[in-house]
Amino acid sequence: MPAALPVQSVRWHVFPDDASLVANALARVLAAAQDAIALHGAFDIVLAGGNTPRKLYRALRQANANWNAWHVWYGDERCAPPDDPQRNSRMARDEWLDHVAIPAANVHAIPAESGAREAATLYARELRTVDAFDLVLLGLGEDGHTASLFPGHDWGMHADSPNVLAVFDAPKPPPERVSLSAQRLSNARHVLFLVEGAGKRDAIAAWKRGDGIPAASIAPESGVDVLLDSAAA
Repeated sequence: MPAALPVQSVRWHVFPDDASLVANALARVLAAAQDAIALHGAFDIVLAGGNTPRKLYRALRQANANWNAWHVWYGDERCAPPDDPQRNSRMARDEWLDHVAIPAANVHAIPAESGAREAATLYARELRTVDAFDLVLLGLGEDGHTASLFPGHDWGMHADSPNVLAVFDAPKPPPERVSLSAQRLSNARHVLFLVEGAGKRDAIAAWKRGDGIPAASIAPESGVDVLLDSAAA
């Protein structure tokens, strides 16, 4: 466990099933987009991988949105070729981005095919164009990991931590990854965790106990909202 976790404010929201969870997530994303575009003319959203976000992305295909103003970023990526099915960017394209009119230049994939170190350097450079994210989407692993911030690894929680981390020896394949750091993910107006399934129950219990899991290192000033289905809760 890290020496000192940041103070994290968490709001828990439990839903009876995945359909109601995804519907609520969809409404939150679209409201955040509307607010951000009204505030500063653009919507900077950070995407997560995983099955629950996949359902959300599929639902976003049908949304009536000002796609020209959306800018898409990624919380983490697996070091694999761009079209590899393991890639979060490939999944987001297949389920959503290739079906709506977001300009290609507004989709900022992590160049993880370059290897973790090079990709982290390149993505950190690209991130200089955006200050606080408007909305960060995150998932939760059974071990409490989020993005590619794993137990026993550096989560990048400190003020001087890099914005983007090269990850090696990840406990889940592939071992080489790229992840935004906890402090960069925390620099956001809204952070939304999407968590489904009985397999996540232990991680949720650990989180509520105050254990030092990676998900607890994401601490934006506005707090985090965790959307759970009843099985995970």
